[in-house]
Amino acid sequence: MPPRLKRALGRLLSAIGLVVAALLIAAPAAHAAVGDPADDGLWWGAELDWGADGPDGYADRLGETPAMYSIRLAYPLDERARQDWMRAATSASAQGAVLVLSMEPGIKLNDLTADDADTFNEMLERVHRDYGTHQLVRFAPEMNGSWEEWGQQPREFVRAFETVADAVHDGDSDAEMVWAPSYGAGYPFERADGRLEDLTATDRRLLDTDGDGLLTEADDPYGPYFPDPDAVDRVGLTMFYFGKGEAGAAAGRDVPLQANEAPEPGEVAERFAERWGYTVPQSESFYDRFVVGEDRPLLLDTGALYDPSLPGDSELAVKQGWWEQVLAEAASRPRLNAITWLETVRREAEAGANEVDWRVTASSELAAALRTDLDAADVRWGPITQVITPQQGSASTVQVRQGNNEMNWITGSAAVLAVAYLISGIVGRLRPAWRYPDDSATRDLRIDMVRGFVIIVVVVTHIEVLSPYSLASLNVIGAITGAELFVLLSGIVLGMVFPAAIRRGGEWAAAVGAWARARKQYLVALAVILLVFILSFVPFIDATPVTTFTDRGTGADGEATTGRVYDLYPNADRLLDYPPPWYAVRQFLLLEMGPWPFNIMGLFVVLSLAYPAIMWLIKRRMWWLVLAASWGLYAVHVFVPDFAPLPSQFNAVFPLLAWQVLFTHGLVIGYYRRQIIAALTSRPGKILVGVFVVTYAGFLVYLWAGDRFGFTPTPFPADLYGMLYDSGYQRIDLHWGRLIDLPLVLVSSYAVLTVAWKPIDKIMGWLWIPLGQASLYVFIVHVFFVLAVANIPGLDRESFWQGTLIHTAVIAIILVMVKRKFLFSVIPR
Repeated sequence: MPPRLKRALGRLLSAIGLVVAALLIAAPAAHAAVGDPADDGLWWGAELDWGADGPDGYADRLGETPAMYSIRLAYPLDERARQDWMRAATSASAQGAVLVLSMEPGIKLNDLTADDADTFNEMLERVHRDYGTHQLVRFAPEMNGSWEEWGQQPREFVRAFETVADAVHDGDSDAEMVWAPSYGAGYPFERADGRLEDLTATDRRLLDTDGDGLLTEADDPYGPYFPDPDAVDRVGLTMFYFGKGEAGAAAGRDVPLQANEAPEPGEVAERFAERWGYTVPQSESFYDRFVVGEDRPLLLDTGALYDPSLPGDSELAVKQGWWEQVLAEAASRPRLNAITWLETVRREAEAGANEVDWRVTASSELAAALRTDLDAADVRWGPITQVITPQQGSASTVQVRQGNNEMNWITGSAAVLAVAYLISGIVGRLRPAWRYPDDSATRDLRIDMVRGFVIIVVVVTHIEVLSPYSLASLNVIGAITGAELFVLLSGIVLGMVFPAAIRRGGEWAAAVGAWARARKQYLVALAVILLVFILSFVPFIDATPVTTFTDRGTGADGEATTGRVYDLYPNADRLLDYPPPWYAVRQFLLLEMGPWPFNIMGLFVVLSLAYPAIMWLIKRRMWWLVLAASWGLYAVHVFVPDFAPLPSQFNAVFPLLAWQVLFTHGLVIGYYRRQIIAALTSRPGKILVGVFVVTYAGFLVYLWAGDRFGFTPTPFPADLYGMLYDSGYQRIDLHWGRLIDLPLVLVSSYAVLTVAWKPIDKIMGWLWIPLGQASLYVFIVHVFFVLAVANIPGLDRESFWQGTLIHTAVIAIILVMVKRKFLFSVIPR
């Protein structure tokens, strides 16, 4: 390639890289906040079409986080309702939004039982316990309407409502029961879908409130359906604008919708005064009777339809004309403190079965106008309750022991490694024939050996069954390192091989090859995410063991979050839409979703993109600048721990600004491996390393002894050991203790492998070396083994023999795959 063309191409690729980096960094990072649902303020929310939309999409279009979302669910609960509820709860809790549950009876009211209510309450309690979600229960809403299967059955409705209310109020969910009829003009709605002929004699007497023997508009549209006041925490009212335009046509499907008409001025006020659409004057308004009279807050369910196939007023005129009147009434009626707007497209009987649009965020013009008016109305934006994000779910996958228990393992392991290092000096003198045959080859099998051991620990740890392997990985090695050593060793290997790549094709070719490898890693990461998502639709495969994560109560939040289920595939269902919304595509492309055993892959992708630039500096002896910049980024993380340059899933578990320090140091160590080994194996180097190893291990053992035997480890405070884990050994943030552990582990293991290579290679080299040389491959494929084991029917994870069999079989199968180079051309190694 001509030099001029090469330089031009290089500048083009660099510009593209900068643009991509800017887009990634500009992507919104997660944040958390907590509100109080009892605070004053007007809540605004949306009733979504959850099959085609979600909270992230709505908030993205609106440009703000609403206070609540509404969903319609079947009652009694079936499996579909449970799944929809959990999906809505996880999505709403990610924004700290209140969840409005419109529970729609799917069987006759008189067939509903107290057991149904208890089962429903158990689910309420679970969602509240796991996500801190505040929930409003609209049980059998619009019960005064003839269009609902549960409508106009006052006696059975009251019984069913009170049964559910008793269960909810006796429980611990803190949910509110909402009694929510439909606006009464046009009652008893014979024109709509009359079912008056099905009334029992008792119900007919209850509904005939004026005692004239007839059911007419003179009868009370609300009172017969009102339960015991103690069963009602909040009242609701459904008040939609169907665009009929005149007061006498407020309800009824036989009145055709001929044109889109903006609401008349004062219509909403007239409705609240109980005057709009009535032919018989009402003695008192709904608001005065049930909101003021019963001293209850009001939840208004509203919306305005627009038929794009009809002439007339514009969509903005119709919908803004309605929401402005609604907000004006909220300003003058302080107990109207929650509004949900119907945000969907559907066929509407009131519009002659035409498909109409209720949405107010579908176009940027509508969304901007709504946002402006909502800001002017001083609505309270979210979050309202605790925010539980997918990033927190990812962070929860780091399940560790706490305090002294963890420190005991760290101290014991440090002591063992220190002793092993000291013994290695003796073994090296007594058995020189065992030494590693260092022939200056590009590949260092000692590093491959360690990588192989580490990747087996990863596989065993993620396949959560009881076996000798899991006891060793969790209770001994896992207490010191794991992912840290994996990242560091990856950097060392890449630092070692870069000079060879330059010799083969030049520096530019080496950089292009490195970027090609990063691209391949990224594409494989997307493929794994998609494959697991596709497998979730296979009837006999349960993908939730990897697409969700259930908190064990041993993470950073302790037992307070035990049992909480996190969804690690936020908005993945939206990828099936056509076209898929950008927010879902963005989350997919930025690796904001994925199986939890796979989340570190995003870190490797980002670090691999930076690899050629870092090596360019190292090759020019500017390693000092690389390390200075690396520690600068680490300092940013220390002082601003909530700053996340990327919203990717990995950043919650492996914060980029902290974990890059391992990779960059690995690159420097790998590139200058010969010089570093020569310095450390010189007499002064051996003395310094020996002093470091013994001093560090001795320091931990000394503190442990003081804690164990009850003496003050002078000159240190007596309680230092008890505080040590939280102050120095947190894994996610790579505290100082973890950073000191790494050279201890690396130096000690490298020394032992150097002097005792031949016996160790003979015993374990056949397994650890090939797996270590293909460690990234093993890491990628192990995700599917985690999923496969989770789907073994009847598996007892606490069975020692079953766990041993499974771990042995998985390691053996992966070894065979590596030996036969299965899909090596597709999956990076």
